[in-house]
Amino acid sequence: MLRFDRRLIHNFDWIMLLMLILVSAMSLANLFSSTWNGGPGPSTTFMKQLYFFGVGYMLIFILVSMDYKHLEKLGYVGYVVICGLLVYTKIFVHTIAGTQRWINLGFFHLQPSEPAKLILVLVLASVYARSDVGAKGYSLLDLIKPGILTLIPFGLIVVQPDLGTALMLGILFVSMTIFARLRWSTMGILGGVGLVVAMLGWKFGLKGYQRRRIETFLHPEDDIMNQGYQISQSKIAVGSGQSFGRGFMEGTQGHLHFLPERHTDFAFSVWCEEWGFAGALFFLSCYFFLLLWGINIAMTARDKFGVMLAFGLVMLIFWQAVINLFMIMGFLPVVGIPLPLFSYGGSSLWTTLLAIGILMNIRMRRFQTQ
Repeated sequence: MLRFDRRLIHNFDWIMLLMLILVSAMSLANLFSSTWNGGPGPSTTFMKQLYFFGVGYMLIFILVSMDYKHLEKLGYVGYVVICGLLVYTKIFVHTIAGTQRWINLGFFHLQPSEPAKLILVLVLASVYARSDVGAKGYSLLDLIKPGILTLIPFGLIVVQPDLGTALMLGILFVSMTIFARLRWSTMGILGGVGLVVAMLGWKFGLKGYQRRRIETFLHPEDDIMNQGYQISQSKIAVGSGQSFGRGFMEGTQGHLHFLPERHTDFAFSVWCEEWGFAGALFFLSCYFFLLLWGINIAMTARDKFGVMLAFGLVMLIFWQAVINLFMIMGFLPVVGIPLPLFSYGGSSLWTTLLAIGILMNIRMRRFQTQ
């Protein structure tokens, strides 16, 4: 007869849940404002995101009921499924705005490249947890398997084309590999190879619109009415919030439709305009405390797989957040990376909530020895 371990309830991660609820509330408030069309009720977009949040929270509570060790094997099953979906997307999905990213499921448009990031973290955590390279660290030969596992979905996402998401896979691979410990010689070789690949990619690999985005980032004033428009309007929105903002639903950049993608890529620009520096500081304090708590979970995990998995999940959220925040302030080119938990989108939101659910799972079972 199965026995329920009551220590799981005692060790439930209430801190992570409370911070998640707080960030989710700010996200929904911002979406309500940015998509409000002057009617008596919320927009359809807001109601969809509310539904996504509801389902996502249910997935969290389902996820914490199982031991995260089971994910070590399930990750490979998910890897095969995701790669299959990426292939299906490229072959059968119709092009939308020049890209092939979304599978229409009727009630929901699935973007397989979003859960691909989560699956990659699971698979890499399993590989590094099972490897025993000792104190010397990983050599180039040791990186063949995790490198191939990263390159396959990377290539399938690049051809959609979705360079921003593909680069996220590369960043996750680098972050987790360095954390797992590399030899200095290996790090030097990979750094040199990465520099050469970046130069060749700029010369031969980038499409015209991708190169224009980078050129616009370097000189936005040269094309302020076209490619530089998004960055310019985002800077105006962030700056016009000043110390305490214009007030909830009082922002002009979003409500007068000057700011494009105000509920997706540039959602935080709307928040800055309406709540100002004080509101932005409060949100970022809550947001990054949640990530620091995730690092604490990694440090206290019961096994190597839990450590690698928790670290990878934190990096998954951290790097997307940093790239998005730098993007809206004009410090990085516009690459279409959403702000996790804050930007509108079901695939991105569910991926992030599943990641947080796994972190809570690891925290709950840190006392277990089996």
